Amino acid sequence: MKTDVFALRHIGIREENQEHMLKTVGTDTLDQLIYETIPNDIRLKQPLQLNAAMSEHKFLAHIQELSEENEVFRTYIGLGYHESLTPSVIKRNILENPGWYTAYTPYQAEIAQGRLEALLNFQTVVADLTGMELANASLLDESTAAAEAMTMLFDVRSREQKKNGILKFFVSEEVLPQTLSLLKTRSTPLGIELVIGNHEEFSFTQDFYGALLQYPGKYGQVNDYADFVSKAKENDIKVAVAADILSLVLLTPPGEFGVDVVVGTTQRFGIPLGYGGPHAAFFATKEAYKRNIPGRIIGVTKDTDGKTALRMALQTREQHIKRDKATSNICTAQVLLAVMAGMYAVYHGPKGLKYIANKVHRTAVTLADALEKLGLYQTNSSYFDTITVKADASSVRKIAEKNKVNFLYVDNETISIAVNEATSLQDLNQIVSIFTEALGKETKETESLLSKSAITPSIQRHSSFLQNEVFNMYHSETELMRYIKKLERKDLSLNHSMISLGSCTMKLNAASEMLPLSMARWANIHPFVPIEQAKGYQFVLKELARDLSTITGFAATSLQPNSGAQGEYAGLMVIRAYHESRNEGHRDVCIIPASAHGTNPASAVMAGMKVVVTKTDEKGNIDVSDLEEKVLKHSENLAALMVTYPSTHGVFESSIKHITKLIHDNGGQVYMDGANMNAQVGLTNPAIIGADVCHLNLHKTFAIPHGGGGPGVGPICVAEQLVPFLPGNPVIETGGDKAITAISAAPWGSSLVCLISYGYIKMLGEQGLRHSTEIAILNANYIKQKLSGAYDVLYTGEKGRAAHEMIIDCRPFKKNGIEVTDIAKRLMDYGFHAPTVSFPVAGTLMIEPTESESLTELDRFCDAMLSIRAEINDASVEDHNNVLKNSPHTLEMLTADEWNFPYSRQKAAFPLSYIQENKFWPSVRRVDDAYGDRNLICTCAPIEAYVEAE
Repeated sequence: MKTDVFALRHIGIREENQEHMLKTVGTDTLDQLIYETIPNDIRLKQPLQLNAAMSEHKFLAHIQELSEENEVFRTYIGLGYHESLTPSVIKRNILENPGWYTAYTPYQAEIAQGRLEALLNFQTVVADLTGMELANASLLDESTAAAEAMTMLFDVRSREQKKNGILKFFVSEEVLPQTLSLLKTRSTPLGIELVIGNHEEFSFTQDFYGALLQYPGKYGQVNDYADFVSKAKENDIKVAVAADILSLVLLTPPGEFGVDVVVGTTQRFGIPLGYGGPHAAFFATKEAYKRNIPGRIIGVTKDTDGKTALRMALQTREQHIKRDKATSNICTAQVLLAVMAGMYAVYHGPKGLKYIANKVHRTAVTLADALEKLGLYQTNSSYFDTITVKADASSVRKIAEKNKVNFLYVDNETISIAVNEATSLQDLNQIVSIFTEALGKETKETESLLSKSAITPSIQRHSSFLQNEVFNMYHSETELMRYIKKLERKDLSLNHSMISLGSCTMKLNAASEMLPLSMARWANIHPFVPIEQAKGYQFVLKELARDLSTITGFAATSLQPNSGAQGEYAGLMVIRAYHESRNEGHRDVCIIPASAHGTNPASAVMAGMKVVVTKTDEKGNIDVSDLEEKVLKHSENLAALMVTYPSTHGVFESSIKHITKLIHDNGGQVYMDGANMNAQVGLTNPAIIGADVCHLNLHKTFAIPHGGGGPGVGPICVAEQLVPFLPGNPVIETGGDKAITAISAAPWGSSLVCLISYGYIKMLGEQGLRHSTEIAILNANYIKQKLSGAYDVLYTGEKGRAAHEMIIDCRPFKKNGIEVTDIAKRLMDYGFHAPTVSFPVAGTLMIEPTESESLTELDRFCDAMLSIRAEINDASVEDHNNVLKNSPHTLEMLTADEWNFPYSRQKAAFPLSYIQENKFWPSVRRVDDAYGDRNLICTCAPIEAYVEAE
């Protein structure tokens, strides 16, 4: 065994297993299986032109070397990003812990109670600090959260406003530049008219439906918005505020002056800068908008025994259910980062947060005082952490950069300085010394921080926050470590067993890929530093983009979209810009097969396109004749086809090249959803099938861990004609020469986690990547064959093969009174997370084993499924008191004095012998979703609840 070959560590199937597996699936060689799975006319004829594979040792040395190319300055740029201190107990036990970073979105609530509690904590923090009634469990970044606020308020316009075509949305000139750019992107296709101006000069006329304010403003000024909000209400104008979460410890919460939405980022709560992300944004609003709020909401409900339980609430809002009529996309979340931010608040508690916020504010006040004593004019009349001074920017910049310090240079004579949690007295004196040198004066050292406030009394906070027990009892490292472990034990993650989710590709996230995230020279870079300070990042991002372009066969890649859903939207906006550049802006019809990924229709609507759905045939393929009919009908206005390949049904459709040619012949572009790239890499690619743009889920195919529902990265790769339109950024230049406006806040999106995919590609190399794809296909076909006769596979390719995933039909079991949900819950008793339930076909399970699983694990999963099949045979419609309907079974049930079930405790908890060695206990019984939606509670219980309980 070659111990220095990473592919042997990543791929779970040993060479000696393959012969047995191939014999099981009925083929002699792996090449033969691939030939029978992927149509020959779309196979790659040459190996991918990628660098030779590195060993893990070599890669770690390489990535360390590259990190030293990054210069970590003391950075006071602000603009929504600030250095923060990640408590080591959180870094070690969450960020670096596969028990947290390999978990899946908590659709199966019974085995996700730990993560759900951590997210409920996060929602409580946000609701308390913003003063709002309801908060979601995170969004992607502050700018996309602001854009979601704009569109939500657009959707909830009054009947009168909709009837009168009220489209104007006021944006304060104080708003962050990246947010303004993203608002432009999102508003254009929806017909929203942005009006940018000074909030003090705003005329409250009836032709506005909403407004967005920044609190504090982009250069630090804190305004009292109470009068603005009051006048807006009088004119039926709804108000959103983008707020700095740490400042809300000291500032009046926006909820207290009557706003409708508060958004922002929790990056300041212990999340590394990471050259732009990933960071968890927040979105808080009124309960009246609970069915319109974007993202996931964690709610309190009860289980079968009436015990308190948590789950994702109001899922009927979601894209995978409502498609183009959705009000939310559950994929636009940053769960791992939200968990960390919530734990930061748990660890510090209200007193700790007040200490941190006061220290930051006192640092800013002391700095302003010192600079004013030098004769410099500080322009902010009220501020939290950011001051703005008048000085010769050019001379200050030279001295600052010589001392490895970054300020924000607003113009030739205005400098903005944002201090942060990490700014020490020594740092403060260094800042002052830079200005004294520029002025030719003597430096006088400051020895202590001033205690006075620079916040206008009328906007100082007086209300309490974080009074719940959870924020007031885990303030020692020992206690927090145990609390984190307690929650972790309630969650089934990839470090326990295979998570065979179709379409989500839950593969190994190798330790060597993850280690760089903890390296200081990758973690502590602000996204808006001059790019020459980020040479290491620039090398990695350019190399990653080049490799992804090579893998897809396209001309260029943008890494900016920070989720798969954002990638879909970005791809469609690039297509839209391409058509407009050719004076064909009228092309607005997007054709989407019924078998496409669930998020596709909503993304098309967001991009201002009209969705036309085409049928699938009885084999699950695109109905080509129906497609031809609809393409010809809409040829004058055809903008795009959105196609998932291989299809969401787990099949490589042989007609794909005919389909893409049909679209091109009628003036459209082809968007390929890259959700299933794990079946393509090294064997075929989007360019070969005739696509023009695709997004890639780096958190699926390219090994960024799922994190319980984020972080994700969804870059787009494009053909030559679309390169000019790749998205830009208003602060740091990026994108094409005709770049569309921003898709996410940071120039390169969630740069920190791109290190993972960079490592994945560099350590696997061409051969490893190709072999990973081959084994993913082998594993899927092996499971298909092992389950044959017990379960029906709904769709297969022309030669009877599955791609990297398959759909098994559970609808026939209704005759036994068993639903697909019962199988999903029973799998928990066997120690497995369920495959994807009822997507894309209701009443089915979609199974994807990935290449990183071993033969032992595949067999264990198949044994569990076959055992459950025997249990289904024993069930009947008349008798619901059976092992499937009562699943999952908790430890509390098994150890109770009474056992009122017609089967043994052994059968309930240990139906197969392997379970005894490594039993996972669900912490609650089956949750009641309907009860939770009827009685929506989305924050921790108030302190009174604990008092009453004693």
